[in-house]
Amino acid sequence: MNYDQGWNGDATVADVDRATKARRRRLILIFAGIFAVVIAAGIFFGRKSTPPAPANSAPTVTVIVPGRTSVAANVSATGSLMAKRDMPVGVAGEGGMVSRVLVDAGDWVRAGQTLATVDPAVQAATTAQMQAQIQSAVANAKLAQSNLDRAQALVSRGFISKADIDSRTAARDAANASVRLAQAQYREQSARLGRLDIRAPASGLVLARNVEAGQIVSSGSSALFQIAMDGTLEMQAKLAEQDIAGLHVGMPVQVVPVGAGRTFTGNIWQIAPMIDPVSRQGTVRVQLAYDPALRPGGFATAAFSSQHTQAPVLPESAVLSDDQGNYVYLIDKDDKVQRRAVKIGDVSDAGIAVLSGLQGNERVVYSAGAFLNIGEKVVPELKRN
Repeated sequence: MNYDQGWNGDATVADVDRATKARRRRLILIFAGIFAVVIAAGIFFGRKSTPPAPANSAPTVTVIVPGRTSVAANVSATGSLMAKRDMPVGVAGEGGMVSRVLVDAGDWVRAGQTLATVDPAVQAATTAQMQAQIQSAVANAKLAQSNLDRAQALVSRGFISKADIDSRTAARDAANASVRLAQAQYREQSARLGRLDIRAPASGLVLARNVEAGQIVSSGSSALFQIAMDGTLEMQAKLAEQDIAGLHVGMPVQVVPVGAGRTFTGNIWQIAPMIDPVSRQGTVRVQLAYDPALRPGGFATAAFSSQHTQAPVLPESAVLSDDQGNYVYLIDKDDKVQRRAVKIGDVSDAGIAVLSGLQGNERVVYSAGAFLNIGEKVVPELKRN
């Protein structure tokens, strides 16, 4: 009887344990299901709230429409310095051996001043010979006149015929002509003797001396001296034909020689009447007063400030440059990037003036243009002031 009661008690405990374990498994399964539902709901609603990214998104760039502003059309050009009137001085006469050189490069000379002399020994002897010929011709002319006078005194007595008088008159006239011929030859030789002195044709600055004492020179020799008339210099600048259109004679020009560190003020005295058909450029000549810092043959930069004009003005960030020159990036009607070459003018606090290449109504990339590619699709955004 007692054995039966003990066995039934054990059976009850085992049933209780099995029931407890079953409840635990059900609770675990319920919690796992709830957790899975929560995760699934989070994933679903997270996907629903995030929009899908486009496959090919175009970058957004800031653009400006510059319009046109009144700016000074400043133009810069380079060129060479030289004498405004360069006078080469050579041998005017027959030449010979140079006996003296009286001036050097850098000296100022006046008109007619002797620069060098040629040994006059041969020409002086010839001149003396001419003087003797004149004296001989004068003596012959006096004798012919005396013979004619005596003959005319004897005509009335019948000792001299009319034909003899005519002959003596012709001899007298020939003798007088010989005198005039000898005198003309003497003047010619004297002029040649005078031309042995090499003289300055006008006042000015001696730029070069190409002769030394003892040198043999002739009329075929190259220039012995170069003189800048009145010491006036000029700069010859090459400008494009569209730039020349805004210039006029008398306009002030700022010239800066290379290495001078100074600015010289000149003025336009001549604008070439023709444009080179190949380079499409013309020559503008700027007159400059003498200054020791201005050296003919040197290089200089000139700044021409013409009248005000209407031109687009861009910020410095919008203008780029490379080996081909200055350029900007534009956004065309299809919102694609295009390159446009431009010519820039003066730079001021307002920006860079664009003298050619833009009309002012284009959409110009404001900045970061170097990171764009030509033909790239972008989203333009107008910059707001």
